[in-house]
Amino acid sequence: MSTEKPPLASGLARTRSEQLYETVAAAIKSPHGSMDANGVPATAPATTGSGGGTLSRKSSRRLMMGVSPGRSGGAGTHIRKSRSAQLKLELDEVSSGAALSRASSASLGLSFSFTGFAMPPEEISDSNPFSDDEMIPEDNENKKPKFQAEPTLPIFLKFKEVTYKVVIKKLTSSAEKEILSGINGSVSPGEVLALMGPSGSGKTTLLSLLGGRISQSAIGGSITYNDKPYSKHLKSKIGFVTQDDVLFPHLTVKETLTYAARLRLPKTLTREQKEQRAIGVIQELGLERCQDTMIGGAFVRGVSGGERKRVSIGNEIIINPSLLLLDEPTSGLDSTTALRTIQMLHDIAEAGKTVITTIHQPSSRLFHRFDKLILLGRGNLLYFGKSSEALDYFSSIGCSPLIAMNPAEFLLDLANGNINDISVPSELEDRVQVGNSDRESRSGKPSPAVVHEYLVEAYEARVTEQEKKKLTDPVPLGEEEARAKVLRLNRQWGASWWEQYCILFSRGLKERRHEYFSWLRVIQVLSTAVILGLLWWQSDIRTPSGLQDQAGLLFFIAVFWGFFPVFTAIFAFPQERAMLNKERAADMYRLSAYFLARTTSDLPLDFILPSLFLLVVYFMTGLRLSPYPFFLSMLTVFLCIIAAQGLGLAIGAILMDLQKATTLASVTVMTFMLAGGFFVKKVPVFISWIRYLSFNYHTYKLLLKVQYQDFAQSINGMRIDNGLTEVVALVVMIFGYRLLAYLSLRQMKITT
Repeated sequence: MSTEKPPLASGLARTRSEQLYETVAAAIKSPHGSMDANGVPATAPATTGSGGGTLSRKSSRRLMMGVSPGRSGGAGTHIRKSRSAQLKLELDEVSSGAALSRASSASLGLSFSFTGFAMPPEEISDSNPFSDDEMIPEDNENKKPKFQAEPTLPIFLKFKEVTYKVVIKKLTSSAEKEILSGINGSVSPGEVLALMGPSGSGKTTLLSLLGGRISQSAIGGSITYNDKPYSKHLKSKIGFVTQDDVLFPHLTVKETLTYAARLRLPKTLTREQKEQRAIGVIQELGLERCQDTMIGGAFVRGVSGGERKRVSIGNEIIINPSLLLLDEPTSGLDSTTALRTIQMLHDIAEAGKTVITTIHQPSSRLFHRFDKLILLGRGNLLYFGKSSEALDYFSSIGCSPLIAMNPAEFLLDLANGNINDISVPSELEDRVQVGNSDRESRSGKPSPAVVHEYLVEAYEARVTEQEKKKLTDPVPLGEEEARAKVLRLNRQWGASWWEQYCILFSRGLKERRHEYFSWLRVIQVLSTAVILGLLWWQSDIRTPSGLQDQAGLLFFIAVFWGFFPVFTAIFAFPQERAMLNKERAADMYRLSAYFLARTTSDLPLDFILPSLFLLVVYFMTGLRLSPYPFFLSMLTVFLCIIAAQGLGLAIGAILMDLQKATTLASVTVMTFMLAGGFFVKKVPVFISWIRYLSFNYHTYKLLLKVQYQDFAQSINGMRIDNGLTEVVALVVMIFGYRLLAYLSLRQMKITT
């Protein structure tokens, strides 16, 4: 094809291909059309009678092709790649005219935009205008540096003949169920291993086994870290991201990561260094724009699903783990966000980390991003090796897709025993007996059970022995020191007990202030106070009936502030159970520091609403207008609240089930109310002990003594004395119920 510029017919519109022809020809003829050292056409300055060619790319924008026809004063040619056309112009083809032929053909079915503007030199993003990396979605407006390769202990993970069984208990018997059987594999620093398989195939169980989240005594086979077995000291080197994002909804992104850094990073770092590390993780994960946004939850608006997942990952990489495990990090994300997440895992692996992730059904682009792949089916190993060689392996055993399909979809179909649109090996066809319903499906093809059996046997016969030999190889000689370091690791807390308490106290205060000061709760308390004030408006105790009425008011106050805290506190530990499991499994803090911080961080908030309640009720109802009785009444109510809260914490910690805890609390509170000394004056001896367990009873007696100490010797059969017995009883309840709750939490097993 000639590269001479054809004459233009005056007044006739030129076709787009002719315009492109002129541009390419001008670029070839131009003295500035030479290549620079990087293989990029040099940009010519705008001068009369000359043309300049510029190739540039910005992957975050829509790509187009622009041509500026030559004219007086200068001309610029700007060619930008179109994603939809996938048009790639090779510079060495330009001189031969091949690029012109391709562009002319493409223009028949594609719409290109030809404009006359010139691209400023600063818009040129790199020296390789048509890179294969263009297929990866990027956000160039907020392009972040890759993860820094911080010094860390490299971990070579190997697992051989791993089995795991659980005991299923029934009413009259129990049975063993095999979850995993004979799983082999390995992964090294710098690699990303994907665990793939249908639902129920054992992916999460295997991941939990590799992360040390399941008791090692229940595991068969061997799992080694640098050729050494698992020990609890490795917890500080392992990051585990659960499938569900377990985060506090009312904390911001920055607060979440900052608290994690202060709790988990070593004591040798100062608070400022830990907070700077949190900011660094925010930048690495691209979370600057939402760092001051609340995480959000089911009833609270917050960050997006992809951002929430990145925060969960940030919680783990903040400690610079040697081994990072993730359970389905792309679930619920769109394909672009999922691809960015997997690319981020690659960046983490390139920094010298070992990364293992489960994946349910990745797109084809995600599938090719993994270094190694394990395919599970019904707890058995169907394939382990490089992900790029998976299709070749299954083709070698006679299983190939008959139509173009996503490789991951093809592998999942095989793992499920579904061989529609998949070639059936002759060996498998021979196994199917005509008329045998157990081995043949309705369509005449082998049943899923037969397909699964064939795949397991084929892998064991062809690959298993080779992989087992590789697993016996020691870690590289250069890592002998790293192997020894595994034994020298000591369990270390990231903060002292007091620091843990202070951090958790601050975190609890920030998280729960929203629910304590919700407008519904404030309206509930204040409206109740106003109604009481109106019903007992300026009650007169100088008459027997007025005295009885006011005694009823005091009993209601004792019941209300005994009932209210119980049903608030029973939700504390059951609702935070997932967070407690996650953070205790990661050795973030001592249980005693968490428990004390959790129970004391509620106290400042618990005192505000009762104070407002008493301010309204006390003066509207005409109780003793003197500072001493007023403050003693308030102190009595506070003791009742703390004791009732302890009962709620104990019930919640013992049962860890909201429905059961609510039922038990209802029965208990009702019993305490009936035995509170107002409804029944004379209780049978054999059941009279119940009233001494009732905080309502002791609170009611104290309120009567505070209000009528100088007015009467007894009220409703209760003797008016100094009230020391009731105070001691409430204090014993405050500490006794909390001790019971703490011991119950100590007995709770950590589950993942």
